[in-house]
Amino acid sequence: MGCPAELCVYAPDHGSARTAFTIVERECQRLDSKYSHYRADSYLSELLETAAGTEGVRVDKETASLLNVAATQFEESRGQFDITAGLLAALWERRTTLPGMEELASAKSLTGWHQVAWDGIRLRLPRGMSLDLGGIVKEYAADRAAILLRSDGFESGYIDLGGDLYVMGPHPDGRPWKIGIRNPRGPGALASMEMHKGGLATSGDYERCSIIDGQRYSHLINPLTGWPVAGLASVSVAAPSCLLAGAMSTMAMLMGKVPGLQLVRSSGLAWFAHDGIHSYACNDSNSSSVAVKWRSAT
Repeated sequence: MGCPAELCVYAPDHGSARTAFTIVERECQRLDSKYSHYRADSYLSELLETAAGTEGVRVDKETASLLNVAATQFEESRGQFDITAGLLAALWERRTTLPGMEELASAKSLTGWHQVAWDGIRLRLPRGMSLDLGGIVKEYAADRAAILLRSDGFESGYIDLGGDLYVMGPHPDGRPWKIGIRNPRGPGALASMEMHKGGLATSGDYERCSIIDGQRYSHLINPLTGWPVAGLASVSVAAPSCLLAGAMSTMAMLMGKVPGLQLVRSSGLAWFAHDGIHSYACNDSNSSSVAVKWRSAT
């Protein structure tokens, strides 16, 4: 999935540990081959072709579920979380110069969930539109891998896909997992979260950013303006699922500092945010399985 991945699991023997690894690897490979927008042979790439027809195309249940999540996040973020912004994301990827106004206008003309016909079963898109499920599938993969592991008898450990995690259960002696929250502007961690179970996701501007004329530009693009978002450097959210945690952290980043912090403060979830200078955090969580500790940035 284009990111570092780690599995940590308690297993009775080497063979069982290898089984756990295989389960997670196969599920991640399945979802990557199905939904990657970088692969011409993926289900998503084929869907973009067939859904551009006049009648659209019927999608499978798994894809329908993810599209429903995307539609909900579009509404809750007031149009700022938009999986149709694939062309805008590609336009800004690995740039060394700013895009021109014509390039931006062209990409924006094929951006907007309001242009999509989706009834929960059939999907129809404008021809040329690109969908980017990168803000959903990685978190969904962590949840799915955990479900498969637990159904196979593994109860203690975590799956980490590029910093988006699902904790299946605590250490066998009941101790929580202690997870560091990276400093987006320097080495080390700014905070730690202690988790017994649940999802933790972080969205930030530091991993895949572009530096143009000395200015940092995030890989997260506001589809309403066509420009990278600014305001928050990173947002981490703990939630019952990694998918929910990722939705909240990404929406907060996209919405900007003030509305983004308002969003996580009203969510009832545990969260930590940093704007490049100051740290913000909340212990008030509806989940007793999550505890948050933090320290101020230096």
